[in-house]
Amino acid sequence: MTTYDVLFTIIGAISVSSALLAVSTKHLVHSALWLIVSLAALSGCYFVLGAEFVALVQLLVYVGAVVILVLFALMLTRAPIGRSQEHDTPLMQRAAALVVGAATAALLATVLISAFGNDARRVDGGTTHALATRLFGTWVWPFEALSALLLVALIAALALARLPIRSRAGAKGAPR
Repeated sequence: MTTYDVLFTIIGAISVSSALLAVSTKHLVHSALWLIVSLAALSGCYFVLGAEFVALVQLLVYVGAVVILVLFALMLTRAPIGRSQEHDTPLMQRAAALVVGAATAALLATVLISAFGNDARRVDGGTTHALATRLFGTWVWPFEALSALLLVALIAALALARLPIRSRAGAKGAPR
């Protein structure tokens, strides 16, 4: 085993364990924070494999944007931050979800291993420079449109969050 193998195994174990904590914790904010750890560790796996561009995109897009957007949405919607009895699931339902998830993972692993095995696949223009040229040459406008859409959604969410919340008692007797 090389140093890269050991490093990849350690970072992969961190990613898997934090992903399990992200889906098993009962606190929404803790779950989002564990998701940040998991996605950052996955980015570390990409670095160890030598895919620096993919690792940086993983950090920027998923850790830097998506998870922060999820945390921002949690704060804006005034979701219950702590444990909530309304959102607890019975033990049997969690066990069934675990069995279905494990079966799906096993099926996916079987299909991928049988389809690809140990074959080394190379994408056309597999260098980082060729990928960046295609991504920022051909696909730059869709990315810019998406970023503008996300900015508009964020501003709209802020505007909606600033609206006063009417109580149920006041809303029943209040005229429209």
